[in-house]
Amino acid sequence: MPEENQAKAPAAADAPSTPQSAPSNGGSNSGSNSGGSNGGGSNSRGERRPSGGRGKFFRRKKVCKFCTEKIDAIPYRDVRLLQQFVAERGKIVPRRLTGVCTTHQRRLTRAIKQARNIALLPFATKH
Repeated sequence: MPEENQAKAPAAADAPSTPQSAPSNGGSNSGSNSGGSNGGGSNSRGERRPSGGRGKFFRRKKVCKFCTEKIDAIPYRDVRLLQQFVAERGKIVPRRLTGVCTTHQRRLTRAIKQARNIALLPFATKH
């Protein structure tokens, strides 16, 4: 840690001597928002995280429901199945939230749209 403080001290001494140091700070802040440069485990300030480097909650890897149950064709008539992948407002939930693989997400989208067209699912809610 003392090596890092010594490395940052000359940079801090250079900042007041140059009058245009304020715009360069904006560029350094945008780099800290990337999230990948910090090693993925800690935030930019290095606080509010347990010592393990992980977040407060462990996020399990999402697995495609259709691949695990070996469902090849997604029927548009199965409203209970399709409603799991439609939000309250009627929007199709993206695969990054549901964990469905790409091929099944495409088939699921097609089945939801077919079910909407024959009035098994609503296009949107009244709210």
